[in-house]
Amino acid sequence: MHKSTPPPVEKRRKLRPIVLSAALALLLLIGVGGWHWWQNRATFTTPAPASSSEPIPGPVLKPLTGAAVPTGSTLKEQLEPLVVGTVLGKNVSVSVVDLRSGKVLYERDPTNTVIPASNTKLVTAAAVLATRGAAYRITTTAVAGANPGEVVLVGAGDATLAVDGEGFYAGAARLDQLAEQIKKSLGTTKPTKVIVDGSLYSGPVLGPAWEANANEEGYTSKITALMIDGAREDPKDQETPFDRYSDPELAAGQALAKLLGVPNSAVSRGTAPAASGTAAPSASAPIAPGAQLGAVKSAPMLRQLEQMLGHSDNTLAEALARQVALAKGKPASFEGAAEAVEQVLTELGLPVGQFDLADGAGYSTQNQLSPNVLTGLMTRAADGKHAGLADLFNLLPVAGWSGSLDYRFAKPEAASGLGVVRAKSGTLQKVNSISGVVQTADGGLLAFAVLAENVPTWQYPAQDALDRIVAKIASCGCS
Repeated sequence: MHKSTPPPVEKRRKLRPIVLSAALALLLLIGVGGWHWWQNRATFTTPAPASSSEPIPGPVLKPLTGAAVPTGSTLKEQLEPLVVGTVLGKNVSVSVVDLRSGKVLYERDPTNTVIPASNTKLVTAAAVLATRGAAYRITTTAVAGANPGEVVLVGAGDATLAVDGEGFYAGAARLDQLAEQIKKSLGTTKPTKVIVDGSLYSGPVLGPAWEANANEEGYTSKITALMIDGAREDPKDQETPFDRYSDPELAAGQALAKLLGVPNSAVSRGTAPAASGTAAPSASAPIAPGAQLGAVKSAPMLRQLEQMLGHSDNTLAEALARQVALAKGKPASFEGAAEAVEQVLTELGLPVGQFDLADGAGYSTQNQLSPNVLTGLMTRAADGKHAGLADLFNLLPVAGWSGSLDYRFAKPEAASGLGVVRAKSGTLQKVNSISGVVQTADGGLLAFAVLAENVPTWQYPAQDALDRIVAKIASCGCS
């Protein structure tokens, strides 16, 4: 059931990454690489020496085959003191599952549905992989308007669209390349007007229970079908919160207009005419309204999901959730995306009644998930029966190394999680969570989800407490 009076979203700042030595970082990265571990029965061996002048590293991971199945009683003894009676408060729900056997090793209120914060992005990512697939690309097009010289920029939901090669997102489609295609298609006809068509999306541009000025706060933007750089005004700025365009669609249209030599005053909203002819110009057959003038493709879904999860990108998460809605034939809106993602969860056999979504990013306090749903997703990604989900592990940030976990697990009591934990964290006011996978000291591979609600302490002590729980799972000699 949705909360009737949601708490406000906590204002977060990104901490600087912890500094690791190059040698340690390399070992840690190798130690978590290649998470097709179980499906392919991978065995990690000692690398061959590169040269006599370089140190030869020893084995990084023990072979997964042959490792004993952990015992739940041992893990419970080690985790209970870190879960019960701590700064996380009384409402802590936990699920820990062995990914090889599917055996539940530890749980505490695992069916309890709570606000998951950005752990919602895990669900969104899984739904995208299950529907669009890892290789799918979003195509942004420009078509001829109703009158000669008019160019209609049609939004296809690509939040990563860039103006040029200096965009915020790696591998993004570019307006400068689209502009060159448009000029070539128009031939001798001079561009006179740019019309932006954002009609693919419907409904509100801010999500349920979002703050009315959420886009001004900078942790997300208005969610529109057409934008550049996730609606960031400065794509070179890498620190949250970001300055966002108040009108992302017009900003994108103005960027294209500048490339075409069209003034901002000639940029307006509209709808693309229905295609009725060819874009090839000739003296006897002018360009027909609706004819395609150019098209550019986004980076594959896999790359976009990596960026979304790595940096907990709320705007990108909402855009990707709408791709699930489109794949399922539902409206590209907050409601349509939530329904589509829930449909995917049901199709995957996850427990109905333990998820209730309002957005794709977890920015809304109306989202509800149980730990069972999150570890259930991990189990399905590992079981070899859901091939499209296997990439989920490779997308997750690595503790102490990348993305939103680059500064986590920094304290000595959590250091055993460095490099062997891949997870998504989540933070809202009085809500702290973390879910993912971890390789234990004795070679086990476990999925975990820890969701805490009504947390009585500040964000960072709560995060430290979560890190200690997950680090204890990593160091557990549970076999």
